[in-house]
Amino acid sequence: MEFEEYVSARGQELVRLGFTVSGDYQRAEDLAQIALMQAFRSWRKVRNADDPHHYVRRILVNEYLSMTRRRSFTEAPTADLDPQRTVPDHATRVANSDDLWRALATLSARERVVLVLRYYQDLDDQTIADMLGIKPSSVRATASRALASLRRRPAYSGAGESNRVDERLS
Repeated sequence: MEFEEYVSARGQELVRLGFTVSGDYQRAEDLAQIALMQAFRSWRKVRNADDPHHYVRRILVNEYLSMTRRRSFTEAPTADLDPQRTVPDHATRVANSDDLWRALATLSARERVVLVLRYYQDLDDQTIADMLGIKPSSVRATASRALASLRRRPAYSGAGESNRVDERLS
């Protein structure tokens, strides 16, 4: 597979993953662009990997986690430079209006990444552990803590409403 074919086939999926972990469409585009740029630099190595998409997703997740550690991560633009970019697509409107999304946004970056990879990307613990450079037991512990944190939120503890956050994630 050539790089251009990969970008055509998987580029939007990378932007969606970036949006799901970051909660910001512009940051998602930046994450996807950085991941693709880094993959392009070593495309021969990426292309020959067992799963090139896994390799590029790992680049994106690692870049997001690195980005959250930087001081500039908390900076926000003061003005919209491109008015067309301020109009969210349907998926963005749904994600922004969803209570679960707001709850995910309260989690730490690592907890959010683990839940996104587990429930939105449907990856197993071993694959997530490989992507994050941790042990599968750490993935399970992080997911457990994150789900417990979500369960403690008032929105999920109301009478008559399902308290099974992990069912809502699936």
